Amino acid sequence: MAAQDRADVYTRVTAEIIAAIEQGAGEWHAPWFHNGTSAARPTNISSGKRYRGINTVALWVAAMAVGHGDGLWGTYRQWQEAGAQVRKGERSTTVVLWKQIASSEPTNDDDSDDGGHRRMFARAFSVFNVAQVDGYECPPADTLPESERLTHAEAFITNLGIKTVFGGSEAYYLPSSDTVFMPDFASFGDAASFYGTWTHESGHASGSKHRLDRDLSGRFGSAAYAAEECCVEILSGLILADLGIAHHPRADHAAYIASWIKVLKDDARAIFTAASKAQQAADWMHAQQSARHEQAA
Repeated sequence: MAAQDRADVYTRVTAEIIAAIEQGAGEWHAPWFHNGTSAARPTNISSGKRYRGINTVALWVAAMAVGHGDGLWGTYRQWQEAGAQVRKGERSTTVVLWKQIASSEPTNDDDSDDGGHRRMFARAFSVFNVAQVDGYECPPADTLPESERLTHAEAFITNLGIKTVFGGSEAYYLPSSDTVFMPDFASFGDAASFYGTWTHESGHASGSKHRLDRDLSGRFGSAAYAAEECCVEILSGLILADLGIAHHPRADHAAYIASWIKVLKDDARAIFTAASKAQQAADWMHAQQSARHEQAA
């Protein structure tokens, strides 16, 4: 893919995210803060598969900006194939399809991230939410009782195999001992906040050298620190949406959103990188579930 075309994809998606954030002004909150419904993860109408990485973030942002409550999305043609019609004048949202191509295939530009052995081709698609079409009725969402979702969340985090010490007043991950420290359950206002925080700190632990080896060296205020926090915030949203657990805004919400806008404006690729690493971590977390079941068998 030509460098200019690839840059246009980054810029286009990032610009849409920035516009949606600024449209909400002070009332906007990060799109991964949700109410725990089963539709929290954007899903394609044609394949039935959930969108991944940057596409999840872009569609969450777009849906929240205009109040779309359901997570079904599709291209103009996909909606027609489903027997529906996109209404005239509706604005689309950009998603990106990444395709890995063999290094021997000719391209206009080297997109390799590993010395020429792998190239990724990016293509932008325009999609519409189910709220933007006529002639389609969403099936009722299946949602487990809250007690079952919370039990599942407990098992999910435990299956990660990350050492956690409970007690004290702060939640954090300490790389030197590869340990997550968490306040006791009673310190939190509700169960969702407890599991949300535990997921977040476990997200940092996923970046340890013997796991996914992300840069965890950044101090507060540094670019590395901001990049890791953005990655883990998105990761928390992905996992809690999968678990059907409500994800509540941070205490420092306003300052966080302001810094997020600055990062996006400074580097159009920043959100792509953060979302990609978050998706990688989410995949790792899900992989630990089957690994634990195999060990127990």
